[in-house]
Amino acid sequence: MSQAHATRSPSRNGHEPGDAPPRQDPPASPSLLGRAWRELAGVVGRRIPRADLDERDPDYIREQLPLFWLFSSLWFRGEVRGLGNVPDDGPVLLVGNHSGGNMLPDTMVFTVAFSTYFGVERPFYQLAHNLVLSLPGLSWLRKFGTVAASPENARKALSSGAALLVYPGGDYEVHRPSWESGRVDFGGRKGFLRLALEQDVPIVPVVAIGGQETALFLTRGERLARLLYLDRVLRLKVLPISISLPWIVNIGDFGHIPLPAKITIETLPAIDLRAEFGPDPDLDDAYDHVLAVMQDALDALAAERRFPVIG
Repeated sequence: MSQAHATRSPSRNGHEPGDAPPRQDPPASPSLLGRAWRELAGVVGRRIPRADLDERDPDYIREQLPLFWLFSSLWFRGEVRGLGNVPDDGPVLLVGNHSGGNMLPDTMVFTVAFSTYFGVERPFYQLAHNLVLSLPGLSWLRKFGTVAASPENARKALSSGAALLVYPGGDYEVHRPSWESGRVDFGGRKGFLRLALEQDVPIVPVVAIGGQETALFLTRGERLARLLYLDRVLRLKVLPISISLPWIVNIGDFGHIPLPAKITIETLPAIDLRAEFGPDPDLDDAYDHVLAVMQDALDALAAERRFPVIG
């Protein structure tokens, strides 16, 4: 990555485990709309790949890493700091704020840096919404370790000794308006805390800025998503509207060309919840603490930026 480079020193939305409600079908209706949604749900369901951690392919990552490194460095001028805060081995829960819509620019930059720093042989997985995994042209994500978000996949990854990246804010946070770029917003979701306690693993906060400048995100479209039953059919709480290429007005973010905004990511010191809050941590206290630590770091990153996109 440019400048400092990569230096030593998961839900309702599908990105975070532990908070996801059971999937529901829309109310039975003889209407054309109801039948259309059921058919759409079936089509999307058939496109979603079977979640299999074994799809991660170290040989593929090794071969493609130089190309992805070049793209991350030139297009996003990616800068990843503090990877030395990640334990050298063993399971760890990486908890990030999320930006940039369904094209996942911050995830790509961080995954490239992590794989370069620790080596492709270290198991590393990222949780993503089912819809992202079903988008055309993104099948390569699975070879890099991206799996469908679910509590089962999260537990399986950590139990295997892997590093796991989750985004508690999920599609709610990743589609927030661009003028809220400097805000960590998990929407009150605490599943990542329960997961860390259950698996007895440290939490390593990962704070990123710049992704929300790769398009002009206007609104999450929560009301529109409810009206169209997307929350019940596709587990989507939002139907975002943005200004992006090549569509200009992009409704739903089913793919776009991200602007070359500078993305800066900082990995913070690990948090041991039981060491910090005792043997039976209060989730509200732990949640407030993690968010405060991440928001302080994000505020510092935001203060470094002089101009949008340029950085």
